[in-house]
Amino acid sequence: MQFWTRVYTEVSTGQGYIHDAVNLAVVYQTLSFPPGLSPAQQNREIEESKKQYQAALSRLGAGKREGLSALEASVLRAWPPGTNSRTLQQAANNVRFQRGQADRFRDGLVRSGQWKPHIRSILARHDLPLELDVLPHVESSFNPGAYSKVAAAGMWQFMPATAQRYMLVNSIVDQRMDPYVSTEAAARLLQQNYQATGSWPLAITAYNIGAGGMLRATRAMATTDIEAIIRDYRGPGFGFASRNFYTSFLAALEVDRNASRYFGKLQPAAPLTYDTVVTSHYVPATELARAARVDIELLRRYNPSLLEPVWTGEKHIPRGFQLRIPRDLRPVSLSTALAAIPAGARFNQQQPDVLHRIASGESLSTIARRYNTSIATLMSLNGLRDAHRIRAGQNLRLPGTRAAASAGAAGVASLAARSPGSGAGRSAQVYVIQKGDSLWQIARRFNVSHQELASWNDLTHSHRIKPGQVLRLASLD
Repeated sequence: MQFWTRVYTEVSTGQGYIHDAVNLAVVYQTLSFPPGLSPAQQNREIEESKKQYQAALSRLGAGKREGLSALEASVLRAWPPGTNSRTLQQAANNVRFQRGQADRFRDGLVRSGQWKPHIRSILARHDLPLELDVLPHVESSFNPGAYSKVAAAGMWQFMPATAQRYMLVNSIVDQRMDPYVSTEAAARLLQQNYQATGSWPLAITAYNIGAGGMLRATRAMATTDIEAIIRDYRGPGFGFASRNFYTSFLAALEVDRNASRYFGKLQPAAPLTYDTVVTSHYVPATELARAARVDIELLRRYNPSLLEPVWTGEKHIPRGFQLRIPRDLRPVSLSTALAAIPAGARFNQQQPDVLHRIASGESLSTIARRYNTSIATLMSLNGLRDAHRIRAGQNLRLPGTRAAASAGAAGVASLAARSPGSGAGRSAQVYVIQKGDSLWQIARRFNVSHQELASWNDLTHSHRIKPGQVLRLASLD
C-alpha cells in the first residue's frame, strides 16, 4: 500500500517512478519531466531509463559485484541486503514506470465534495460499505467526463459492454457520463460482485477484472485469500492493474480519509441542488435552451450523458430523458420551459440514424478515418466486439455529428473554386463522393437540403452520382 500512497501523494503527473513490477518496495529512480516535454519525448526518456536499469540488473544478475558503476550500486541498494543474483536477473524483466498522480488526486479530493453525499446515499441504500465511496479516486479522480484509451468512460469508468447491463449506452445517450445514474449502476455491480465472490477484497478486485475473472483466480489458486492471489496468480487478464487494484483502493482510502495530512487544508466542492424534469416528447436541444432562457452550453454541461448528435441538432433530446440544471442557474423551471416549447418542436419520433454501408475491402479503421472518428467509438455504437469482424453490405451506425461525417482523409477537402468571371474567386468547400454514398446522406451530413445540393451541382438526376465525383457544398452565387 505504501507504494500507491506515494504515487497518490508524492509525485505529480509530470513525474513518475522507475520501479520493480513485482516488489513495489523497490523503486530505482524518480523521473521528472521538464515543462513542455511532449508525450512522445517523455516516452522516449522513460524507455531509455528502463533500458539502463534492465542492463544494470542483467550485469548484477550475472554475478557482478566488483567495480560497480554508480547506477549499478544504486540498483543493488534498492534491493534488500543479500538479494541473490537469480532474483536480480529476473528483475531485469520487471522494470516498470508508474506515473505520479498527486495533482490528480488532489483535484479529485476537491471534486469529490460535489458527488460524495449522493454516492454515500446510494451505497447506504444498497447496504454497501461506505468505504467504497473512494473507488472513483482510483478510476477517474472523480472526473465525470473521464474517458480512457480502452473506451472506459465516466466517473466510475464503465466499459461499454458492462455498462449496457445497468444503464443506457447508445449513439445518443451514454449514461456512463452521468455521475448520478452511473453511481447507481456501480453500486449494483459491486453488490453483484460481492454476492458472486463472497468477500470485499475479491469484489473490489472484480471491479477491475470482472467477477468471472476473479472466480477463475480463486478456483485456480484454491483459495479466496486476496494476498495469495495477488502474490501467486498469473492467469489470463490478471496483469499489473488487476494485481494492484485492491491495494491501490486501500491507499486511496488512506489518503482520502486523511487528506489534510497529505495535502494540507482543502475546500471540497459543494453539492449542487438541481431542478429536474423528464421529457415527454423528443425535443431539439436548441428549442429547450431557448425556452429555458439559458445558453445551450449550460444545458450541455449539466447533462453530459447526451452525446454530440444532440447538441449539433442531428438528434433530438430523447423522450423519457431526465434533464438537470442547477436551481440557482436557471431563470425558469425546466417543467415551465418544456411546456413553453412550441407544439411544432415536439416530436413523437427520433430523427433517423446516419448509416454507412460497408463496401467490399473496407476496414473499420478506414471507415473511422473517413468520418473523423475512432474505431472504439464505432465499435461502441454498433455493439462490435471484434474490429475485424465486419462484412460488406453491413450497415454501421455513425456518431452522427456533422464534424465527424464531414471530415477524414478520403472525405472532405477544402479546395479553391472559382465562378466564371469572379476575378479573385471565392472559396467553397467540396466533398469527394465515396463508394456507398447517396445524395440524401451527404445532404444530412452537411446540414443542407437534398434539393439545394442537387441545384448547386446541376444534378438533374440527383441519384446518378458516382465515387470520385466532386460536389459543391454551397452556392457560388
